[in-house]
Amino acid sequence: MRFSRRTVTAALLASVAMLTQPVYAADKLRIALVVKSLGNGFFDAVHDGGQEAANQLGNVELIYTGPTAPTAEGQIEIINSLTAQKVNAIVISANDPNALVPATKKAMERGIKVISFDSGVAPEGRIMHLNPSNNALIGAKQVQMMSKTLHGEGEIAIVSATAQATNQNIWIEEMKKELAKPEYAKLKLVATVYGDDQADKSYRETQGLLKAHPDLKGIIAPTSVGIVAAAKAVTDAGLIGKVYVTGLGLPSEMKGYVDNGATDTFAIWNPIDLGYTSVMIAAQLAEGKATGKEGTEIDAGRMGKIKIGEHNDAAMSDPYTFDKSNIEKFAKIF
Repeated sequence: MRFSRRTVTAALLASVAMLTQPVYAADKLRIALVVKSLGNGFFDAVHDGGQEAANQLGNVELIYTGPTAPTAEGQIEIINSLTAQKVNAIVISANDPNALVPATKKAMERGIKVISFDSGVAPEGRIMHLNPSNNALIGAKQVQMMSKTLHGEGEIAIVSATAQATNQNIWIEEMKKELAKPEYAKLKLVATVYGDDQADKSYRETQGLLKAHPDLKGIIAPTSVGIVAAAKAVTDAGLIGKVYVTGLGLPSEMKGYVDNGATDTFAIWNPIDLGYTSVMIAAQLAEGKATGKEGTEIDAGRMGKIKIGEHNDAAMSDPYTFDKSNIEKFAKIF
C-alpha cells in the first residue's frame, strides 16, 4: 500500500538534519530514534510518541535523527556515527531492509540494542521488529468499522490496489474470514475491484461499482489512494449518507470526507503510539529487562504487553480508528 506522507514545515527540522555530538547526562540511557527522513509529518508524530515515552521513563535521553532524503546510505552514515558515540539503543525505520544489516550488526557487536519499527531491518540485523499491527487485525478492523456504520446489514464492496499486491490480498482474505463470522451474516460482499493504487483508476472503478450495484451500502478500501478516490466518487455521485467508505487512509487526506459524511470511520496505525511503543521496548532491552526473543513479552507502558512472535516480530495493536471526534487533531499531524 502506497502512502503519500504529508510533510510538515521542513524549516523547523533543518537545524537537526545532521546528527551532532550532543552531551548527555551520565545516568541517562541514550536511545536513538532513526527515521526514514526528516521533515516527514508521519515521523514527526513518531518523534512525539517517542519523547512521551522518554519523559515517562525519566532516565532516557532521546536522539531523534534521520537523513534529509530517505536513502539507505544516509541511514548507514547515521548508524555508524551512533555506534561511535556508544549509544545504548537504536530504533530504526529502515529505508532498505538488507543494506543496513552490516552497520546494525556492527552496532550490536558493540553492545548496542537495535530494533526496527514500521519498516523492518532484515532479522539478522536487529533484535526484533515492531509492526504497527498484523494482517489479521488489519483485515478484521475494516470489517468491524463497516459493520458498525451499516448496523451490520447491507451490500459492500472492496476497492483494492493491484490484483498482485501481496499485502492487499492478505488483508482481503482476512476480511473474508471476519465476514464469515455469524455476527456479519447480513453483510454481503458483492464485488472486489482494483484501482492499481492510482487515483483516477480507483475513482473510475468506484463509479463502476456504484452503477453495477445500486443497493451498495458500503465500500472498503485498504489503500490510502483507493479510500480517497472512493470517497470522492461517492461525494461526486451525491450518495453521501447512502453509501459509506471506510478502509485505511491518512487523516490529512481524509478529513474532508469525514467532515462531509462520506466516511464515518477509517483507520491506520497511530504514529504517536508507534514511537512511544518503540522507545519503551528499546529501554527495556537496554536495561536488560527484556530479551526480545520469540515467545517473550515486553512491557510497553500504556500500550500494554507486546508479545514477540515468529522471526522476533511483534504487532503493536489494532489499527487506530479516526472519526469526527479526532480527525481535526490528527489531520494536522499526518
